[in-house]
Amino acid sequence: MTSRHLAITMGDPAGIGPEIIVKACVGLEERIAKGDLRLLIIGSGAALDGAKAALGANIAIPQVTADDRDWPNLCYLQADAEGEAIKPGVLSADGGRFAYKAIEQGVRLTQAGRTAAIVTAPLNKEALNKAGYHFPGHTEMLAHLTGVRGSVMLLAHGNMRVSHVSTHVALEDVPKRLTPERLRMVIDLTNDALRRLGIAKPKIAIAALNPHAGEGGLFGRQDIDVSAPTIAKAVADGLDVVGPVPGDTIFVKLRAGQYDAAVAMYHDQGHIPVKLLGFQVDPATGRWQELSGVNITLGLPIIRTSVDHGTAFDIAGKGIANEHSLIEAIDYAERLAAGASK
Repeated sequence: MTSRHLAITMGDPAGIGPEIIVKACVGLEERIAKGDLRLLIIGSGAALDGAKAALGANIAIPQVTADDRDWPNLCYLQADAEGEAIKPGVLSADGGRFAYKAIEQGVRLTQAGRTAAIVTAPLNKEALNKAGYHFPGHTEMLAHLTGVRGSVMLLAHGNMRVSHVSTHVALEDVPKRLTPERLRMVIDLTNDALRRLGIAKPKIAIAALNPHAGEGGLFGRQDIDVSAPTIAKAVADGLDVVGPVPGDTIFVKLRAGQYDAAVAMYHDQGHIPVKLLGFQVDPATGRWQELSGVNITLGLPIIRTSVDHGTAFDIAGKGIANEHSLIEAIDYAERLAAGASK
């Protein structure tokens, strides 16, 4: 537990962010009332009020300013001036503007020590770019705002913790991203995050880039020439690292608890197994019943966690969005903040 607020950024107000935030606040109301959890929501006040009204949520979320000395346990901060009404499910530049401004304020407050971490609801990349903010997503935006050149994405669902050497790049560019320096950075940041989560001696597996870890060089030499020596150096430095482990077995072993985390080489290699387990589907309707999983950005000077799903414009405003991933992200932010303070 941390005595400081967690900054909850709304993401795109036209998405499910406002709804899942309100639902999470209702679900966590007892902890908030006791002061065990303090949340500062940053975004569109109009969207927040709209979500409360649509859900019939009788929960007080007073507005504050960044300059206020004391904030109540649950409150919200207006990210930017309201423009035309933002409608649920409708893509707009204003939605992208609010998403960026909320993150910008969250970064500023967390760097200043007013908030302990940032927990982000989803944004829409097209709306973000339409507003003039040309970033592929949250991770790159946060790296820019904090002045960090390299960061690492870690997905978590239960004991499935997967960090990534590369994310939003074309598959043809992935081998060029696998360098000894980048792989070692991912290993070190993953190890540090696991320790902050309370794992004293983390065991980390490195996924192979190529099928069968290159099959002795028949399918490529990156695993042999880059990954294997980097892993050996990490082991020599006292870390518990194994691999390269073929991609078709590493996540089965991770799920079985043989490792504390895995390092994936590229976006889909790491995302598919985590999302396959985290997204529970109703077979009768084909709709998601559960959306579990957390996205954590490593390598920033601040703590950032996020839901592991998108804006879901197709269901925004219908009252059916699931808040479980957001609650998980809040829990991870608390644990990381507590671990960082030790």
